[in-house]
Amino acid sequence: MTKARQQPPENKVCIDVKAQTELFPREYGSPWPDYELLDAGDGKKLERWGKIITIRPEIQANFKPGWPYSQWLDMAHWEFEELSSTQGRWINIKSQAPEQWLISYENLNFGLKLTKFKHVGLFPEQQANWRFIKERVSAGQKVLNLFAYTGAASLVARDAGADVVHVDSIKQLITWANENKERSRLSDIKWVHEDALKFAQRELKRGNKYDGIIMDPPAWGLGAKGEKWKLENHLSGLIETAHGLMNPGAFLILNTYSPKVELADLSGSAGKYFSVNQLDIKQLWMPTKTGKELYYGNLLRAIK
Repeated sequence: MTKARQQPPENKVCIDVKAQTELFPREYGSPWPDYELLDAGDGKKLERWGKIITIRPEIQANFKPGWPYSQWLDMAHWEFEELSSTQGRWINIKSQAPEQWLISYENLNFGLKLTKFKHVGLFPEQQANWRFIKERVSAGQKVLNLFAYTGAASLVARDAGADVVHVDSIKQLITWANENKERSRLSDIKWVHEDALKFAQRELKRGNKYDGIIMDPPAWGLGAKGEKWKLENHLSGLIETAHGLMNPGAFLILNTYSPKVELADLSGSAGKYFSVNQLDIKQLWMPTKTGKELYYGNLLRAIK
């Protein structure tokens, strides 16, 4: 399934975060030496990736930024301009700025590059989940990473000693993830080029079990044969399949970044398969250097 964080035209609405806030807590991703969310506002965000600073569209930045836009332009190397709901172009602000570069997270190394989908190869808000994975995983455990993108969570789990199966339907992303594995001097990750949900369902039929399952599915996308994917139509099936694949004591991480999936939907779907004391459901946020806070979707963690 195509990894897509931007919503299609009919879904391009800001999620009503305030309406969801009262019942569910927040968890915050943290900056690290090679990444900072510097500022956000007026539908954009300013980020530092190592020495490179980008301006990207962000629909949840529906507030005033901390710094004036002129200051953003003084700092930034690249700005992404949306040309449609799915594509755009990068505008070069500072000459000689690279289109590809490297950053690190702890002892892991990631190659970043400008893409036509506004992404650069890493979802930094997932740092909140990388922390969780590092705390939960121990040597020899089996971890399944579905919709695995460029492999950050796979690398964190492998670095902690897990046997990792990494699944994505886009071959170029698996190649990118493998390059990140090599940059990080890791070995023995199993790469699976396949539709994530179909692979998980087959694993269930085969009777395979895992000690950790990580899912960061797209809000929408197209499958290998052009079939349409909408997360809200598959949420319950994803959770049911994951539950069936989990060993006792195993963990599940599921992120959603879709205006069609609210915290109550996540709670209701998960409640069919997990008890209340097995679930931890919250919002995912990141703070900016200017004191603003940016919402990055909803997060479910479960321990079977």
